[in-house]
Amino acid sequence: MENPRQSPDTLLPKLAAHVLEHGLAGASLRPLAKASGTSDRMLIYHFKSKDGLVTALLEHVAGMYSQALEMAWPTAPAASRRECAQRLLAIGRAPMFAPFLRLWWEIVAGAAKGNAAYRASAAAMMDSQLAWFEAHLPPDDPDPKAGARLVALAVEGSLMMDSLGLGEVGEAGLAALEG
Repeated sequence: MENPRQSPDTLLPKLAAHVLEHGLAGASLRPLAKASGTSDRMLIYHFKSKDGLVTALLEHVAGMYSQALEMAWPTAPAASRRECAQRLLAIGRAPMFAPFLRLWWEIVAGAAKGNAAYRASAAAMMDSQLAWFEAHLPPDDPDPKAGARLVALAVEGSLMMDSLGLGEVGEAGLAALEG
């Protein structure tokens, strides 16, 4: 019997744990429903459609990631864009962030294949990350908006190189990044 107190807020943490462990590729409503202790029919009831479910789920996971990132961030402000990128790369390489990174690359691949829900979610996630990066640049950064984009490119590129076993390429790129 389904729990009558289920709501999107109670289902999303269970769904997030499932996709962080198993990914989204081929995720259908039945495995998601089983992981959250409800039926596929109730998931549609709560989220209106599978795309609505995926969108809400990815927003929830992005929030989890942002909280974890904030907790891992040192209290002292970064002295330069390079230091900001190096800190973010070190955090991104930590084992606790591996499930988020695997899911992120899956979302990026889905967006590259033209999946509109993944593309919209990835754009919203990146907008949130850019705002976060901008807020964590050195207080005297001459152009925080451009700096956040540069840091994002450096970190994303470095993490991609890591996933390919080419971490030294990312390290060399960060070393060349101007302060």
